[in-house]
Amino acid sequence: MSITSQAELDGMKAISEAVGATLKQMRDYAQPGMSTQELDDFGGELLRQYGARSAPRLTYGFPGWTCISLNHEVAHGIPSRRKILQEGDLVNIDVSAELNGYWADNGGSFVLGPDLHGHQPLVDASRAILRKAIGQIKGGVRIAEIGRLIETEARKAGFRVIRNLVGHGVGRSLHEEPSEIPCFYDSHNTRRFKRHSVVAIETFISTRAAYAHATNDGWTLMTKDRSYVAQHEHTIVITDAEPLILTAANQLWG
Repeated sequence: MSITSQAELDGMKAISEAVGATLKQMRDYAQPGMSTQELDDFGGELLRQYGARSAPRLTYGFPGWTCISLNHEVAHGIPSRRKILQEGDLVNIDVSAELNGYWADNGGSFVLGPDLHGHQPLVDASRAILRKAIGQIKGGVRIAEIGRLIETEARKAGFRVIRNLVGHGVGRSLHEEPSEIPCFYDSHNTRRFKRHSVVAIETFISTRAAYAHATNDGWTLMTKDRSYVAQHEHTIVITDAEPLILTAANQLWG
């Protein structure tokens, strides 16, 4: 989507505030002993209060209001009453929704309670790399250069990137052009970010694996070697200077 009027910007701000605030409140609500279904139901009720509709449900028929992935799960985890949160879990919540014809996407990983298993450096790297990448995006910048930055920073921190999960355009639907904003450098990708366009920038930072793989439930993506991945995501509007972070209501993700 390209922002062409104040009304469009206001529409994007409204849905972005809804998903950002929902994500923040879900993180605050999560407690050991709670099922991911209970956490998802809480998120679904928050979206309802905003008048927003779950994007994965609308677009794909996903069996949850939000995606909640635990530990070795990378993305698209299905909420379940059988999945019980434990202290030290690596938790990822991805909230995307629609409101009045506008769509936004926001996600983040965190350690639940004490860092019993040493996941915090991975989480911190994913968040910091996203912040640095967003700071370099403006109209005319090559998409490939942002991928190079993300991959380089991940290596400096002792991690890798997931190569088959990417950021994307967003705004009038959940996934728009540019359809792929990778976390790695692709010399063949000559496309550039366009001023006034709306995109969801994501960092998928991994302890070892370079790819996520589908599981038997048809939704959840995992690493084959059981390595861990932390993801952070913001919806932004590209300008001639620093982008406008629309999902900034979710301050915890940086």
